Amino acid sequence: MPSDAPSPLPAQPPRTGYRALLRNREFAGLYTGFTLAVAASTLAGFALATLVDHQTGSPLLTALSMYGATFATVLGALTLMSVADGHRPRRTLTALQCVSLAVTAAQALPALPLAVRFALLLVLGFFQSLGTGARMGLLAEAVPTASYATARSLMNITAGATAVLGYAAGAALLRLLHPPGVFTLAAVLTATALAVTAATVRERSVRPTSRPGLRRTRTANRALFSRSGPRALLLNLWVPGGLIVGCEALFLSYAPDLAGALLAAAAAGMLLGDLIVGRLLTAGQRSRAAFPLRLLLAAPFLLFAADPPPGAAIAAVFVAGAGFAATLPLQERLLALTPPAIRGQVQGVDSAGRMTCQGLGAALAGAAAQYADPGTVMTALAALSLTVTLASRPFVSRARRLHHDLGTPDRREERAAP
Repeated sequence: MPSDAPSPLPAQPPRTGYRALLRNREFAGLYTGFTLAVAASTLAGFALATLVDHQTGSPLLTALSMYGATFATVLGALTLMSVADGHRPRRTLTALQCVSLAVTAAQALPALPLAVRFALLLVLGFFQSLGTGARMGLLAEAVPTASYATARSLMNITAGATAVLGYAAGAALLRLLHPPGVFTLAAVLTATALAVTAATVRERSVRPTSRPGLRRTRTANRALFSRSGPRALLLNLWVPGGLIVGCEALFLSYAPDLAGALLAAAAAGMLLGDLIVGRLLTAGQRSRAAFPLRLLLAAPFLLFAADPPPGAAIAAVFVAGAGFAATLPLQERLLALTPPAIRGQVQGVDSAGRMTCQGLGAALAGAAAQYADPGTVMTALAALSLTVTLASRPFVSRARRLHHDLGTPDRREERAAP
C-alpha cells in the first residue's frame, strides 16, 4: 500500500566546482554570452549617461539614463515572460539578443534625439528581461540541480566584476572615443555574445507545446503569487536587498570623498559572499545560512546612525555586501518549488522584480534624503529591511520545509505544480 509520507531525500551528489562547470560546453556558452552581454550593457549605459549629462546637465535624467531600463523589466515580467519557456528556447534567446544588438547599434547614431534614446533604453530593458528569463531557464536545464547555486554564484561574481571593470573601461574609452564609438563597441560585444550563444547552446525537447503569450504569462504569474512559499521567497529576494541598494545610492550624498571606497567595499563584499556561499558551502549549509545572511545584509548599516569613522564605515559596508549572497539559497528553494514548464518565466520574474526593487529603493532613498540626513535615511532603510526579513521568516521557513519535503524529481513536480 503506497505511503503518504514524503520520500526520503536522495543522497546529495558531489558539488561541482567552477572549473568543472566551465568544461560543460553549454554552460560555458551561456556564461560567456552572459558576461559579454553584461559588459556591453555596462559600456552602453555609461556612454548614454555621459551623453545625457553633457547635453542636459540634469542629475535626474543622467540617473534615469543609467537605471531607467530596470523599470521596463516589470512590463516584460507581466506580459510576455512566458516566451522564456517556449518550446524553442535557444531560438528565443538568440532572437532576443538580435533585438538587443539592433537597439544598441541604433544608439551609436550620433544625431539621435534624447527622447528616442530613452525610448530605445526602455525597449532594451523590456527585451533584456525576457532574455534573462530565457537564459536562466536554459541554465536550470544545462547544469545538474545540485550545481545550480554554484553556477549562479559564478555568474553573479562575474557580473559584479564585469560591471566594475566595464565602468572603469568606459571612463577610459570616453577619453579616446565619443559616446557613439563606445556604443559601437558595445554593439560588437553584443554581436559576439549572440554568436557564442548560437554556437554552443542547444535546443531543449522537454518544453510545453502551448503558445507563449500574454494569457499564459498571466496564468503562470497568478499561480506563482497565489502560493505562500514562492511569494515569501520572492518578497525576500526583492525587498530587503532593494532597500540596501537604496542605502548604497546615498554614499555620494553621505560622504562624497569616501563614496568610491564605500562602493568598492560593497562590491568586494558581495563578490566574497557569493564565492563562499556558492562554492564552499553545501546545499544544507546554504539553506541554513539564508536567514543570517539576510540579517547581515542590513544590520551593519545601523552603524551609520552614529556617524562612524571612515574605516568603520568601509568595514560595515564590506560585511553587509556579503549578505547579498542570501539570494543563492533563496533561488535554490524557488527553483525546487517551480515546475519545469515555467522555470524560465519564474527566474525572469525574480530578476525583473529584484532590478525594479533596487531602482525603487534608490528612488526612495534619494527622495527621503531631500528632507533628512543621508546617514539617518540609511539607518531607517536598514531597519526596514530587517523588519521585512524578520516578519517574513515564518513563511520562508515554511517554504524551506517544503523544499526539503520534495526529495525526488517526481514528487517535486507533483507537489510544486500550481
